[in-house]
Order: sequence, then structure tokens, then C-alpha cells
Amino acid sequence: MILANGIELDVVDTGPLRGPRDAPVLVFLHGFPESHRTWRHQIAHFRDRFRCIAPDQRGYRGSSKPHGVESYKPAELVGDVFLLADALGVERFTIVGHDWGGALAWAVAMRGQGSRVERAILCNAAHPVIYARLLWTDAAQRAAGQYMRVYRDTSRDEEIRQEGLLALVGGTGNGTGALPEDDPEERERILADWSDGEAALAMVSWYRATPMAVPPADAPLEIPPDAKLPRVPVLTIPTLVVWALDDHALSPGNIEGLDEFVEDLTLVTIPDCGHFLTWQAPDKVNAAMEGFLARTA
Repeated sequence: MILANGIELDVVDTGPLRGPRDAPVLVFLHGFPESHRTWRHQIAHFRDRFRCIAPDQRGYRGSSKPHGVESYKPAELVGDVFLLADALGVERFTIVGHDWGGALAWAVAMRGQGSRVERAILCNAAHPVIYARLLWTDAAQRAAGQYMRVYRDTSRDEEIRQEGLLALVGGTGNGTGALPEDDPEERERILADWSDGEAALAMVSWYRATPMAVPPADAPLEIPPDAKLPRVPVLTIPTLVVWALDDHALSPGNIEGLDEFVEDLTLVTIPDCGHFLTWQAPDKVNAAMEGFLARTA
């Protein structure tokens, strides 16, 4: 799909055999360092009743990879979602996101609630205000978030351009954790995606463009007076948060106090599961979504 802003996205668009254009819409947003395929089990489960739309977002796989960090600012990425809906003739939809796609899903829901976004589903996607606070005040989240400082360092860009993303994430939770151990074919797909050096630089540009402050590991565990925390509206639409408790990048503290920011909240936790829950525990994610979508239809 070519969007009105000139960005071209590779998109899965599938639904019921009869009347797919009339079915309620789920828009799935993937995170780093994956693709639309992180949602393969959810799309297979829901496509008989929902129109499932899942893009490879800008910077990923065959989608546009504009140069310059400014091209990956959150406002640009959020804009892509609404322009994609426009291009596909979708007026109202439920937004579904994981990881970075979840960060966008929070923003899309806040921007589109009351008009275009009917419901929100977040899978191990931190609320921006809670996450920003924890980076300053919580030792576990501070330590877990240090990888972002590494991704913002440009000193290894030529190595990444030559060797691909594995030069950066190899041996980390974002590397080994994103490679399914029991699915060799999927591993090969992911490794092939990661071999594209230009795509790898575009992917890490998401981290470089965000204004989120990531304090150094040894900074005091307190919010300084001049800290610029995000200011966002309360989410009023029905919202499901599915949270795997053994996430290497996001501490369980991210689900504490969510009711301060979400009026209509459903929270489902999954023990003994890591960050990539959409394919590590697909049946539990699907069941949580199934119940939520039925209750809020």
C-alpha cells in the first residue's frame, strides 16, 4: 500500500471469505526486531470473523526505509497507521500492538478514541507515563532499559550496515529471544530479515527518534525536577492489556497503576512467559483477546 505521505508498506490484509470488507477490523502493529509475522497465530485465529490488517512498519522488511532519524519520530509512525486505514477504506478499527507496536498502539488509541479507534489491545507494551517514571525510579527497569542507550549509539553503524542487525542484538534478549527455538523455518525467515543492513539501521532509528529519556545505569533512582515526562490523555475506550511476567525488557511494574490512565481496563497476566508472548504463548493470548472482543462487541 502506498500511503498519502508517500510511504509504502507491505501489508497482510485478510478476513472472512464472505464479506471481508464488512467484518470488524483488527489492526496489528509489530515491535522490534520482528515483522507482521509476530501476529501469525492471532491472524490465523481471528481471520474467520475479523478483517485482520498487519503491516510491516516503516523501516522493516520490504516497507519504505526513509533516511534520517527524523523520519522515525513517533508522530510520523502514528500517522502511518491512520493513513493505512484511509488507504484501505477503514473508518473504525481495534488497534492491537506489541513492544514498539504497542507503544504506537497506545498513541493511536489516545489520538483516535471517540472517533476512529473503538478498542485497544496491548501485549507487553508499556504505558508511556508509567514506563518513563520507572526508568527514573525502578532499578530493575533502569537496568533492563540500558539496551536502548546501546541502540542510540551511532559508533557501530558501519558494522551494522555491513553485517545486519545480528551485529547489534546477537546474544541479547532481543536477539536470541526473538528466534523461535522450535520453528527452524521461522528462524530462517527472521535471520534473513536481519541480514539487511539498511533495514537494521532503519529499525534502530525508532529508538533514536523517540524523546524518551533513558538515564545511565548509575544515575540516582529519582525523578529530577527538570525531567520531561510524557503528558497524555486518559484512555476511555475498552482496553485489554495482556502481560507476560517474565519479560526481559519490561518489568511487571509497568502494569501497576494502569487504572490511573485507563478507565475501562481488562488486565490478563501470563506467568512463565517472556517478552515475545504472541508466539511463545499464542493460545493464552488468543483466549484473552477472544474474551475481551466478545465482551466489548
